[in-house]
Amino acid sequence: MFKNLIVYRIGPDWVPDLGAALEAFEHEPFVPCGATQPTSSGWTPPRGVVHAPLVESIGGQWLTKLMVEQKVLPSSVVKRRTDEIAHHIELQTGRKPGKKQQKELKEQATLELLPMAFTKQSAAQAWIDPERRLLILDAGSASRADTVVTHLVKALPGFAVQLLQTRCSPAVAMANWLSTGEPPAGFSVDRECELKSTDEMKSVVRYARHPLDTDEVRQHIELGKQPTRLAMTWAERISFVLTDQLQVKKLKFEDVVFEGKQGSADRPEDAFDTDVAITTGELVQLIPDLIEALDGELQPGELPSELTGAAPAVKPTATASPAAPEASPALATDTAPWD
Repeated sequence: MFKNLIVYRIGPDWVPDLGAALEAFEHEPFVPCGATQPTSSGWTPPRGVVHAPLVESIGGQWLTKLMVEQKVLPSSVVKRRTDEIAHHIELQTGRKPGKKQQKELKEQATLELLPMAFTKQSAAQAWIDPERRLLILDAGSASRADTVVTHLVKALPGFAVQLLQTRCSPAVAMANWLSTGEPPAGFSVDRECELKSTDEMKSVVRYARHPLDTDEVRQHIELGKQPTRLAMTWAERISFVLTDQLQVKKLKFEDVVFEGKQGSADRPEDAFDTDVAITTGELVQLIPDLIEALDGELQPGELPSELTGAAPAVKPTATASPAAPEASPALATDTAPWD
């Protein structure tokens, strides 16, 4: 259900009102691009069923989905058509179109070609946790996340967010974990990592399916390279890649998480509710643990630990594997250009 996580803190002025949110989202449903419309965006049912609600609330967790459609029109095709029009004008008038007219011809060519262009659709899942005041986006890039945030702010009165920040930056923490060989409690380091130098060379070293508790990795860090990506596993239940921008990528739930799910829902449509309950129930425990591993959430007016000179806290690995997380309330009760 989720492949990536970008986490935001919701501001204090927003008052959760599911009914008002449903009404607001219905004013901006997704509609495919018109003949000469280059892009279109709007809300679509997260359940994937036509005419289903645009916001689903399951166990107190809100789910919605933003769909964006773009016309795919290669610049080379537009240029060729622009040149054809310009050549025709030159044959008729005996002079080449000027710079200003060339710009107008390009716009004309684009409008002519748009009705014949292929379309590309992309969707991003948005999860709002009203109780914890968190917004979590399944977005693979910052520009995609910005598009979703822009639509949410437009739709929900008083809704404002800022990217969640931690006292210790992920890069500093990851370097510490790799150097000491001591990941934080409840986490293990896997076999994927990217290290990047901070000098003008910007040299990069990548490890894939490779042990990271080696002198070679530690030497790269001692020479100034900083981790930008690190594969980890939480509680032997969820594996992911943490980035230096505090984004979670390649999110994967281990089989044990969904044990017993098969056959638990009598109707296919109930599978969505079960997936949401299980997924959010796990992630509402992973996210706080990850924040704690990075020395906690950075509060307004507080400086990051690397700027205060404080050494990042090392929370040793637990001697035993963490117990399976208890059921959360969710389980118990049941745009910038688009990259």
